[in-house]
Parts: sequence; structure tokens; C-alpha cells
Amino acid sequence: MTSEVRTGWKSVFGRVAPLGWRPRLAVFGLLLAAVATVWVTNSLLTDRFTESTRNRAELRLTLYSGNLLSELRRNAIVPQLLARDPTLISALQSSDFSLSTQRLLSFVEEIGAASLMLLDRDGRAVAATDRNRLGEAHRSATYFVDAIRSNSTIFSVIPREAGGYRFVYSRRLEAGAEILGVIVVEVDLQKFESAWAGISDAVMVTDSTGTIILSTEPQWRGLNEQEALLRQHPQGAIERAIRATADWTALPPDAYLQGEAVMRMETRIPFRGWKMTSFTTYESIREKVNSVLALEIMGFAILLALTLYALSRRATFRMALFQRESAELRALNARLQREIAERERVEKTLEVAEQTLAQSSKLAALGEMSAAVSHELNQPLAAMKTYLAGARLLLRRNRPEEALASFGRIDGLIERMGAITRQLKSYARKGADAFSPVNLGEALASSLSMMEPQLRQRHVKITQILPNEPVIVMGDRMRIEQVMVNLLRNALDATKSVAEPEVEIILAAGETAVLAVRDNGHGIEDIENLFEPFYTTKRPGDGVGLGLAISSGIVNDHGGRLTARNGQNGGAVFEMQLPILGQDGLEAAE
Repeated sequence: MTSEVRTGWKSVFGRVAPLGWRPRLAVFGLLLAAVATVWVTNSLLTDRFTESTRNRAELRLTLYSGNLLSELRRNAIVPQLLARDPTLISALQSSDFSLSTQRLLSFVEEIGAASLMLLDRDGRAVAATDRNRLGEAHRSATYFVDAIRSNSTIFSVIPREAGGYRFVYSRRLEAGAEILGVIVVEVDLQKFESAWAGISDAVMVTDSTGTIILSTEPQWRGLNEQEALLRQHPQGAIERAIRATADWTALPPDAYLQGEAVMRMETRIPFRGWKMTSFTTYESIREKVNSVLALEIMGFAILLALTLYALSRRATFRMALFQRESAELRALNARLQREIAERERVEKTLEVAEQTLAQSSKLAALGEMSAAVSHELNQPLAAMKTYLAGARLLLRRNRPEEALASFGRIDGLIERMGAITRQLKSYARKGADAFSPVNLGEALASSLSMMEPQLRQRHVKITQILPNEPVIVMGDRMRIEQVMVNLLRNALDATKSVAEPEVEIILAAGETAVLAVRDNGHGIEDIENLFEPFYTTKRPGDGVGLGLAISSGIVNDHGGRLTARNGQNGGAVFEMQLPILGQDGLEAAE
């Protein structure tokens, strides 16, 4: 359209130059009316069709979220009902499961769940609607562990090995005070993805962390929204639709997909912080608007062509035509040169801004590292100060041998500080250094020795429950002790306002090695953000919120996990689980 307008102007001011001001005014008025009509029509129709499309998208999103929530709520009651089924309870008590699978099959069609599975108290599948899963071990599965520990229904989102997620409800079965097993109900939510894909352009559901767990685009699952939009395949539904659009009909974007504008709608699902987002293209809007504009432009083009034809027959070519065209070309050339110079200036300014931003990022990273070093070295420095004061007092009392023992501990602390500075980058990288067998009991004793001055000063009651046999894991002892010291220090900080502080330490060995640190403080208010970097509930100056984040990274590097919860009798419980090292020197499979 731009080239046509430019050609029309050149024809008007070139060939009609000899004519009077009235014909030229008429042509100018016609062009102005055409541009104004097209502009106003485009604006009005675009707003109207956009609002209509947005309303339809909102209605679809409301229906989608309502159907999804209805499916989740309908299946949420199933574990509670099956947990009271006398047939299943009797089967678990008698260990006779010959009719249990048939019992579950009779329920699954009526309920509409994806699958049902009955686990005994050891986490073994003793009955299942999918007979291939009979005998599977689920002892370490999240839905089994959490259901055993809780007296309510547990909902879990489990990643699939082949991609996507499984959505599971679980609840324990019990008779009196005896826990018999767990009933597991898997909800089929992927059926909604195919239904959404047949109507909408793109729909996704994210959990409270922003991770995509349901999507009409399979490659989006497991990513956040920004990562998903960057990984959109060039031949996707949205991309195919927006490729054919024209720039002059572009609409104000809600979001961008590979640099192109799309309409983004979002709604909250009242379930565990989930959100549903849909992306709708402007294809239908542009088609409707362009069809009307095409008719208008065609009509004005025909009218303009007739006008120009009438004027061209009356016009004569003169030398003034070439002079005017030369002058226009020179003016256009000058404008182009000015635009080029302006663009070069803007590019240089942008380059300087990018360099400034890069330097700011470096300074921010340096500040984070300084905070981490201050946090991790605070504990050894406090212990060194205590040992130095004790050594000074021992020397004054002419007890040099005991003073030398304090200096030996100080030497060990200095070595620990050096190791900490070498390992502070563990939070920013994945993987681990060369591991060796580590006795968790000895590591715990070393950590308690390091915390001895603070424990003695606070008069904290320490209760240790340790196994008779050594608990051996494969790992880096210095980093494991670093995690233990952080957990002990958090327990001490949590009991500052308690009259009689108590800390209970439990070390156990089963399928995994578990170290639990319990305190009698006030508990944890925000568990979800507890392991986020720089998140802290302490007063300014007491900590920067890096201890648990670094500890979680260390445990993950060792193939384990660090969890936190509130105790039933108050206080907080931190559990460190690590793969145990068997007698043959291999780590036990989780």
C-alpha cells in the first residue's frame, strides 16, 4: 500500500503540475479521504473484532479451567472413599489380594480415573487396574511417603520418563491406629490437551512455581512460559497463522512469540496455585478487517484511477516536471542520509548501554559472591574467636598443653575455611568433585565439635539417636559437614526465643541414609520459598538467606534431597536424604 501511495503522489504532482489548483486540490482531498477512511475503518473494526475474539477466548478459558477443576475435585474424593472400602482393608489385613485387582477394575470405569493402585505398608503394588504394575516398589515415591505421613489425601505431580507428568491422588488405609497401606488414584488430565488443541491455538497450565505441566504444545512441558515461547517450533499453529499477517494491520500485543504479537489470556485455577494461559492469534481478526479494507481500497483505487486518467489526458509534459522530480529525489536522498546518520547514532548509544548493563551484571554477581563468603565463613570465624579466647586463658593459667589443643582446633578451622572458599561455587554449578566413602556419624561428630562453643553458650539440650552400625555414603565429607553445620545453626537460630531450647538429631539407615534435625522453635511459615537464594526470616545482620540454598545444592550434587516441614508437636524438621553405600561399595538404588 505504501508503494501505491508514493506512486500516486508522484503521478499527481508530476503529471498534473500544469493544471490549476482546483484539480490538484480535488486529487489531494480524494487521497486524504481514502487514507482517513482506511485508517478509521481499520481502527474501529480492529477494536470491535478484537473485543469479540477476546471475549470468546475468555469464555473458552473459563470453560477449560472449570472442566479441569471439576475433574480434579471429582477424583479428589475417590481416595477417601476407597480408603474406607472394607474389602480392600480386609485384603491388606489378611494379605489375600486375589480379588483386589478385580475390585479396583470394577471401580475404575465408574469413577473415570486413569488407573487405580493399592500399595501395602512396604510400598509394593499388590493390586492395580494395570496388571503390568503389580509387584512394583513405590516405597520411595513421593505420593507413598507423603500419604503414609499424612492422615489426609495427598496430591502429587510426578514427571514421566517419556515426558509429561502424572497426576496422582493418594491416601493411606488404616484400621484403628495401624497403617495398612496406600490407595493411589491417577487422574487423566492429558485428555484435556487434545480437546484444547482442536479448538484453541495454544493452551498451557502452570503450577505454583511457573512450570508448565499441561500444554497443547508437547515441547513446552517442564519449562516456564518464557522458555516455552523461545522454543516454539517454526511450524507451530501460531507461527503459521501470524506469518501471513501484514504489518500495517498489527494490533497492540499481549505477548510475543518469536517476535510476533499474539493475544494472551490468563486465569487462575483455585487449586494449588495453578494458572491457565491461552494464546490466540489475530488471524481471524485480520482476515475480517482486511476483507473490509480491501473493498474500501479497491473502491478508492478505482476512483483515483479514473481521476488520474481524466487529469492525465489534459496534462502536458513540460520541463518543470523533470525539475520537480529531481528536486523531490534530492530531498528524499537528503532525508535518507539523515535517517541513516540517526540510526548509526542510536546503534552506538545502544552498544554503550549494553556494555553498561554487562558491567552491572558483573558487579551484581560479585555482590552475591561476597554475601555468600561472609555467610559461610561466619561460623568458623566465631568458633576461632572462642578457641583463641580459651587458649589465651589457658596460657595465663600455665596450661600450655590444653592451649595447644585449642590451636590445633583453630588450625582445623582454617583448613575448613579454605575448603569453603573453594566450594562456595557449588550453588552455581552442577556435578561434584571426586567422592570418597564418608561416615555420617563421624561427620556429625565433627560438625557438633565445630558448633560446641555456641551450644555451650546457649545451653541447648542435644539429643542424638544414632544406629549401632556405621552409616556410609559416597560424597565429599567437607561439603556434607557444611550442610550439617548449616542445619544445626538454623536450629539454634530457631530456638533463640525458647526458654528451654532443644535440638534432636536422628541418623538412620534404610534404603537411604537419613539425617533429621528437629528443634522446638516456632516452626516454618513459608516452606515453599525456604530454599530460594537470599530468602531469610532472620533480622538484618543475622543472615543473608544463602545457607539453605547452598545446602540444597550440595545435597542435590550428591544425588539426594533436602526437605523441610513443621513437626507435629511444633518446631521445624529438616531431613537430609543421601544414597547409602552398600557393602559392595555401590550406592543403593533409590
